[in-house]
Amino acid sequence: MAKKIIKHGRIVDDSWQVIRLAEGDTPETVVLPEGDLIVPLKVWKAQRQTLLGRPQRGVWLSPDELAEDVAIDLTYFSVVAIDFPQFADGRGYSTAALLRSRYGWHGELRAIGDVLRDQLFYMNRVGFDAYAIRADKDMNNALEALNDFSETYQAAVDEPLPLFRRRSA
Repeated sequence: MAKKIIKHGRIVDDSWQVIRLAEGDTPETVVLPEGDLIVPLKVWKAQRQTLLGRPQRGVWLSPDELAEDVAIDLTYFSVVAIDFPQFADGRGYSTAALLRSRYGWHGELRAIGDVLRDQLFYMNRVGFDAYAIRADKDMNNALEALNDFSETYQAAVDEPLPLFRRRSA
């Protein structure tokens, strides 16, 4: 059965493999399988030339890595993913907003890791457009979260004007 993600408001098949370093692996020595890969930023930096030989590639950022760490290389990626190792770690929201607003990333921005229904509406507001929902959760139920609220008050990546400015226009 094909792996699925939520992308652009729909459940779709996903051909991308997220590479995580196993115990004993290093960014320089991890063996990269064939296919579409989303690699850790450290692997991208260590195996850049090898990865540039692939037709498309992706990178993922951990919570302690910054948007600026990948900004110079954005043109090389089809996907940028941000890892949420636990539900309570919200640093990825700021990283996503910066990738979209400061660094002009227009490609796929994917949330990976401990991604749950309660986060999707807010992730969408800061610029995520793809979500790898945690495997033990119902993807159809999570999809509904993108429509939890019909109106937003604050400005965000998805709506740059606050409600009072939209109403006065």
